[in-house]
Amino acid sequence: MADGDLDDPVNVVEPCTGYCLYETDVALQESVRREGAGHAGDSLREHGSWLGRRETMEAGRDANAYPPQFVPVDPVGRRIDELRFHPAWHYLMRGIIERGLHSAPWSSPRAGAMVERAAAYIMQGQVEAGTLCPTTMTFGAIAVLAREPAGELDFSRDWLPALYSRTYDAASEPIDRKHGALVGMGMTEKQGGSDVRANTTRAEPCAAPGRGRAYLLTGHKWFYSVPQSDAHLVLAQASDGLSCFFVPRYGPDGRRNATRIQRLKDKLGNRSNASAEVEFHGAWGVMVGEPGRGVPTIVEMATYTRLDCVLGSAALLRQAVVQATHFCSRRTAFGKPLLHQPLMQHVLADLALESEAATALGLRLARAFESDGPLERAMRRIVTPAAKYWVCKRAAAAIGECMEACGGNGYVEDGPMPRLYREAPVNSVWEGAGNIMCLDVLRAIRREPEAFRMLADHLRERGGTRAEFGAAWQQWVALCGREDAEFHGRRIAGLLALLVQAALLMEGPGGTVADAFMAARLSQPGWLYGDAAAAHPGEAACDVLLERAWPPACA
Repeated sequence: MADGDLDDPVNVVEPCTGYCLYETDVALQESVRREGAGHAGDSLREHGSWLGRRETMEAGRDANAYPPQFVPVDPVGRRIDELRFHPAWHYLMRGIIERGLHSAPWSSPRAGAMVERAAAYIMQGQVEAGTLCPTTMTFGAIAVLAREPAGELDFSRDWLPALYSRTYDAASEPIDRKHGALVGMGMTEKQGGSDVRANTTRAEPCAAPGRGRAYLLTGHKWFYSVPQSDAHLVLAQASDGLSCFFVPRYGPDGRRNATRIQRLKDKLGNRSNASAEVEFHGAWGVMVGEPGRGVPTIVEMATYTRLDCVLGSAALLRQAVVQATHFCSRRTAFGKPLLHQPLMQHVLADLALESEAATALGLRLARAFESDGPLERAMRRIVTPAAKYWVCKRAAAAIGECMEACGGNGYVEDGPMPRLYREAPVNSVWEGAGNIMCLDVLRAIRREPEAFRMLADHLRERGGTRAEFGAAWQQWVALCGREDAEFHGRRIAGLLALLVQAALLMEGPGGTVADAFMAARLSQPGWLYGDAAAAHPGEAACDVLLERAWPPACA
């Protein structure tokens, strides 16, 4: 290389910015139309264009490079328990709130609203994942609070307008001074983790039993999501057992509530988002739901947050595939672009297939939350935990493959790949880890046999005459009926997710995409991407999958 070329390197790949995340995602557009939200195309296109701007993507980077700081006291030593965020965090949160990802299906219900939000969520999560936590928590909390009757707190009057609001308000103030509000969650404790019935936090009534729903909470939470929120839903032990409580940041007297942050978590990923350990020193709260029914109450919220875990992992996977395909289409090795090397083409096409299937499953689940029909209830109850287990678990390995496709360029912090990789495990861990999800699938099958039969019949009909589908379906049904089904719980949950994905791809793009999925996932699946033991779908099929995954690479 001549000296003059040192400042102008060749065969390097510029950052992948300046594109519309919606217009370049064929699978997402098809899923939006198939699931009944085709009317939202214009708003999703605008959102996707904003997300693809260089400044928005740089905000995603900066929000993680400069994580929140805990400020326990003010300059004169007064306890304030506040957090300071980088301006990039507020920029991204403002964009989320203005587009209603935290509340739109509740505040402005219409056909396809859940699907529209799910598509927007998948795009948003490709740019920055930490901001999705307060978005998700608030979205799930609204579903619980909207049913609560007026009492010590009138949620419909005092809280829902602020939760529905499209104005982002990060100020630490009582709710009557706020233009918008967010809600977090506090479930787990040091000694219990997912076994929340082992919680020791106590709730003592403020009045005589039966005379009110206001309580004072004493105890701790090991993971307190979004500690800067205006309120939290918290599990605590009351006289009737484990119950759910709404604990606002400010008490009814307008003073800061007695919730004390101990420290912020130093997490592997999701670093833009604050998670804390807290203690309650007589914190004021109001019981939500029935006494002693705290787990079922908060599980309703968790059903929505689990859906968002699926969408969030689909988002990370989609962006990793975009980054890898973009890089390989512009990087030359051994005389031609990496994208045209047969083995790399096979690996990338397999990853694109994984991403398509995750997107299709996520949006189908979102549609199930729009109806209370028997099949939709079965999808929500049985398929949601299976999808959370499968999509979130698969995303981590797939994103690692995408990083590897970019070589050393994917491993350094100059690009987004390391951040995507660090984010990948979180959705498997939060809202119930893999085994918890698999056990939840089995629990739903046992407790709701009619829903199981309806779902099984639906899948059998959707599979038609496809031999690969029929064999996988028979294996799934047989495993579900075994006495030792719990031992096979992961296989049961994974097969269910694969069957739903296969059925959706047969209905949607069909043809080459569905055939490739059957061969790579249901026939003789391999243990690594690009390693399926079944017949290779061929270069023509890989071309189709890659063009759908990232059209600019094939232009």
